[in-house]
Amino acid sequence: MKILILGATGFIGSVIAARLRKDGHMVTGLARNPDRARIKHPSIDWIKADLAEMTDPSDWRAALSSHRIVINCAGALQDGLSDDLAATQEKAMLALYAAAAQSAIELVVQISARTEGGGRDQPFLATKRNADKALAANGLNHIILRPALVLGRNAHGGTALLRALAAIPYLLPLIHAQSPVETVSVDDVAAIVSAAIAGELQSGTDIDLAASEALTLRQLVILHRNWLGLPPAQVVPIPASFAKPVTWMADIAGKLGWRSPLRSTAMAVMSEGVLSRRDGQHLPSRRLATAAETLEANPSGVQDLWFARLYLLKPLMISGLALFWMLSGIIPILAPTGASRHLLPFMPDGLAMALTLITCFLDIALGAFVLVRPFARSALFGMLAVTLGYLAGGTLLEPSLWLDPLGPLVKALPSILLTFATLAVLEER
Repeated sequence: MKILILGATGFIGSVIAARLRKDGHMVTGLARNPDRARIKHPSIDWIKADLAEMTDPSDWRAALSSHRIVINCAGALQDGLSDDLAATQEKAMLALYAAAAQSAIELVVQISARTEGGGRDQPFLATKRNADKALAANGLNHIILRPALVLGRNAHGGTALLRALAAIPYLLPLIHAQSPVETVSVDDVAAIVSAAIAGELQSGTDIDLAASEALTLRQLVILHRNWLGLPPAQVVPIPASFAKPVTWMADIAGKLGWRSPLRSTAMAVMSEGVLSRRDGQHLPSRRLATAAETLEANPSGVQDLWFARLYLLKPLMISGLALFWMLSGIIPILAPTGASRHLLPFMPDGLAMALTLITCFLDIALGAFVLVRPFARSALFGMLAVTLGYLAGGTLLEPSLWLDPLGPLVKALPSILLTFATLAVLEER
């Protein structure tokens, strides 16, 4: 059977795609960068598409052609430079349903969320809720699945943050430490999607997916710390008000294209916990793996420990480089005459001043652009190129600067290493 998966490159979607390929289905995925997706998932057919631009039924006709089932695993936590929730999670879905009703689509499986409770008015949950209601009212055969916090071999978003919190040394500072959290294995989610496609679930079913136990956030972080093989650490509950500066900075980062799980939407949801709906449907005939069983089935390796320790360092690395480069450009501008004195033995005053100002503005631009997600990689490579240029120029014009252990040439070396390290951890998925 030919199946179209939205969000097939994501944490949940990639596992569902692998399960359906194992079941013998032909899977097609939508991707903004299909060439890159094809390298990682060569057994899937890929279509170049951006959901934010597919807000009219006509935009879907070619993608739906020859497919019989659509599985929507796409989603984003919050509006930002890289995400438009209204377009991606609502307008595009309404256009999809309208186009599907006029096509040969036999079933739409929607991977949604619990859209009530804490944070229900946040755009993430509001757009999900509107899309769910539209799907239920459309007349299409459909199944809506609402996973709790999804755990698996890989990690993204909230699950990545769990690992990062668990890896903090000595003390574990937690906000909403006593909030209850239900979990579900990503493999169980994929198995239930497989069952839905096999006709084991009735059309119109709207199911909460969660294991039978609910842990507190504190218990879940400690469980992950044990999974990472780290020694016990004291949990330090932090008042929710203390999170506001972090949430504010995370929201700003979101507007620059970074998908931080510490944004206000996540904090609003966690204020109440991650729980199933009181009146929601469950799967009485299928037992879902607990958090402990899920982690035990996926033993951690050193790569998991590295990821957990680097996760919270990554934004510090990026902001540290941005600050370093912007200050290296701003400070000389405050005293340009003194900054240009190294160039005076080799060129006229005017040219030395012009070159000094050009390099200052270049440094400031690189520091600013590395903060913007779509430009971050190019800015990092630019930093490397400019640094090597400074080193070559400094060595050629004034090699004695190497003899000063606090001089600009020596200081450039750790900057190069930090830039390479940031490039190594830049990808989000």
